[in-house]
Amino acid sequence: MDFNDTPQEADFRAQARAWIAANRPTDWQNKTGRDVDGIAMSKAWQKKKYDAGWACIHWPQEYGGRGATPIERVIWSQEEGELGQLGGVFIIGQGMCAPTIMAHGSEAAKQRHVPKIASGEEIWCQLFSEPGSGSDLAGLRTRAEKQGDEWVINGQKIWTSGAHYADFGIVITRTDPTVPKHKGLTMFYLDMRSPGVTVKPIKQVSGRSDFNEVYFADVRIPDSQRLGAVGDGWKVSLTTLMNERLAVGGGFPTNFEEMFELTKVIEGEDGPAIEDQSVREKLADWYIRAAGLRNTQNRMMSALSRGQAPGPEASISKLVLGINRQNMASTMLDIQDTYGVISQKDLAVNGGQFHEIFFRAVAHRIEGGTDEILRNIIAERVLGLPGDIRVDKDLPFNNIPTGAN
Repeated sequence: MDFNDTPQEADFRAQARAWIAANRPTDWQNKTGRDVDGIAMSKAWQKKKYDAGWACIHWPQEYGGRGATPIERVIWSQEEGELGQLGGVFIIGQGMCAPTIMAHGSEAAKQRHVPKIASGEEIWCQLFSEPGSGSDLAGLRTRAEKQGDEWVINGQKIWTSGAHYADFGIVITRTDPTVPKHKGLTMFYLDMRSPGVTVKPIKQVSGRSDFNEVYFADVRIPDSQRLGAVGDGWKVSLTTLMNERLAVGGGFPTNFEEMFELTKVIEGEDGPAIEDQSVREKLADWYIRAAGLRNTQNRMMSALSRGQAPGPEASISKLVLGINRQNMASTMLDIQDTYGVISQKDLAVNGGQFHEIFFRAVAHRIEGGTDEILRNIIAERVLGLPGDIRVDKDLPFNNIPTGAN
């Protein structure tokens, strides 16, 4: 694999670099959170990119992209650099929901929503996990019942990122409890402001509220908002999950470069932290993992450029990145000694960024599949090892024993 730019790629990189230099927002570093100001700044940057043809560039032109190659997508991402953080509120819509709609939605749904997701006009969320089904997603109990041309949804979701500011969401439901759990599911999308939808933010250890509980009480949606066939929701959800692991695994930076620079200036008892042998050994380990993640990403991009869908190997990046970010942030707090407890942005080293990474990494290791689930996927579907024993796989869902029966 040759990582040097071809002449065409070098020209593309120069165009991207010039446009970003001429149009980049100023004073954005303190507004990348998911508050009102941060979302407004993110939407403004996304719309400017969209109008100039630089948003979701790998998507088809008819849906708001520019039909760019996967390698051009990587080049754009490299050139956008830290400004890519402004896309955080769009990662679920653009990384998971839109690919699902493009794969399983009607043409009307694609034309209506995908360009608005690309432009940042619509923010989407993904309504999957439930109190009793997260790692075992197929065990979900939120029901959807057909009444005429509409479906009526009742139930609860949890850990729904961004539901409190999302405009729309994709939701997986149980439509037939009399068949095995993977066969009785159906996927829909809905307006998050529909009557009967209640969103309750969850307070996190970091002080933020990125996740939510979402309740559905007789929420009515038309059949035209179904994604895929009735009972085919598990297949549709796999499209979402494969893209989720690609988006989550590739959507977070490794932070190696800034960590490396900080170890040069953080002072310990015997001088800068980078002169400590134990810190140098960790830096070497993290550099190797960061390089491995880049190469894994490039390998996935190469596969996508050949027309392949995201495969189970996308789980590798999310698994390694989540563990790496948590270990790295923990060490960066340790080497600050007593100053490591200061998280106030205007006083902490690097604006308290490593505190935020440390606490956020816990969620990173759960969302989109826990470490244990990802290890199972890698073992079974990448390495070809025997699968776990699943005694409930072929039982009708309403016959699966629960704590209540």
